[in-house]
Amino acid sequence: MHFIDENLDAYVRACTSPESQLLKKINRETHLEVLQPRMLSGHLQGRFLSMLSKMIRPKRILEIGTYTGYSALCMAEGLTSDGKLVTIDINEEIEYRVKGYFKESDFSNKIELKIGDAMKIIPELNECWDMVFIDADKENYLAYYQLVFPLIPCGGYIIADNVLWSGKVIQDDKNDRDTVLLRQFNDFVRADERVECIMLPIRDGLTLVRKK
Repeated sequence: MHFIDENLDAYVRACTSPESQLLKKINRETHLEVLQPRMLSGHLQGRFLSMLSKMIRPKRILEIGTYTGYSALCMAEGLTSDGKLVTIDINEEIEYRVKGYFKESDFSNKIELKIGDAMKIIPELNECWDMVFIDADKENYLAYYQLVFPLIPCGGYIIADNVLWSGKVIQDDKNDRDTVLLRQFNDFVRADERVECIMLPIRDGLTLVRKK
């Protein structure tokens, strides 16, 4: 997941607005107490998601893949005054921890955590979304994309995380299931004439998709 020199990365983070105290706490506790802490968005990506949300000013945000709630709190910073963020995760073990973090935040009344299968939950929400962040199981990335696409207005956004997959997407000898499926997802988005997209080498890769 490290694509630039460590010293340069440290400089980039030093020149980026700092995390809030709550986000620092989530970052620290996730690394100390939760499995696979590399899944956390972290400082730089978190500030990018916050900035993007503040530029879009979404009324409705959908996040597929909550983990410990860091990215949800970052995106919530850009919600309109009457906005709402729904975040979905399959792992019920994180529910108590994440709800605690949300309760500590300034956005406790704007964020709703749902535990379960996103493919089943999303159709039941009966919502349209200005901004969707996909950061869940890689095998369903394309399915999530296709599911939410009709629910996004023209000018709405989809953001997909981990699209570089530690660089494996360009390594010919890496053909595990997740890598192959991410390549297929990247190729599909690039060829989708209904959108314009840009892939950014931020952390593990982010693709920004704007519906035309």
